Amino acid sequence: MASNITEFFGYSPSDQSPAAQKARKSLECPFQGRTCTKTLSDGLISGVCTIKPMTSGPVICCPVRLYANHYQILKDVAFQAFGGDIDLMTAGDVRAYRANHPGKPAIAVFGKRWGKELRLPSRAKKAGGKVGAYFVDWILAHIGADGKLLGFVAIEVQSIDTTGNYRAEREAYLDSGSFDGNSSAGPNWENVNKRILPQIIYKGHVLRREPLCQKGLFFISPAPVYNKIAERLGDSLEEIHQQPGSVTLMRYDLGPEVPEGQIRDLLFGGQSTTTVDQVALAFTAPKNLPPAKVYEQAITAEL
Repeated sequence: MASNITEFFGYSPSDQSPAAQKARKSLECPFQGRTCTKTLSDGLISGVCTIKPMTSGPVICCPVRLYANHYQILKDVAFQAFGGDIDLMTAGDVRAYRANHPGKPAIAVFGKRWGKELRLPSRAKKAGGKVGAYFVDWILAHIGADGKLLGFVAIEVQSIDTTGNYRAEREAYLDSGSFDGNSSAGPNWENVNKRILPQIIYKGHVLRREPLCQKGLFFISPAPVYNKIAERLGDSLEEIHQQPGSVTLMRYDLGPEVPEGQIRDLLFGGQSTTTVDQVALAFTAPKNLPPAKVYEQAITAEL
């Protein structure tokens, strides 16, 4: 699939402003304020936030791009789950915060660069066996004024991996700032079936067994990924309110193009909530299949 890079180290790849040139020269991610952590197969720093396939709009391919505006997505979930204006902080800062703000609740954040990540066991431990684990990207824990845990929600953040490569285009932008042609990179939509949906289902089932997880799992993705999930699951999912065992799918997308030296906004595009059971049933149901005899026709065509 042909495509082009839309955002490179946070900026348009054609942006020649001092801010964009500095980001490219220092290989810095403006959404983290540090060196980009997205790498290619050989360990080179990628710098690619978003690509645009020739036949569709831009697709965010780095999850860190979704952390724009100082992790606004975490604030959006916290407001839904716990209401009000409650400050977010690492778990290690809660005690000092309570001492300086007596009587005020807080939200302890567990996630990458926010103290630590929490694991979910991937299966029950059996005699003599090992226990694998999944990381939950984020846990937001609601801590009461008395320091007790009142509740929590889990958040999974997912962009989309790519197939093919954009190496030549990347190198051109690092060198001269211009590139003629297309890259062979494209969104790896098959990961929706192979990895994304199975993890949503597994984590949703685990979290439903947690009495203090009253709003279920929040899944955050770019709008095109959300659309692929909706296409894969079909239109039979019943909308419900957030509750134990629910999955809230939130979608975000890039704002309009901006002048040089500026970064495009990340805009909330809407959400839907259903149950993990409905997701699992729709995922395994024989819907949205290709027509019958497609293999027969393909084989015949080659004979």
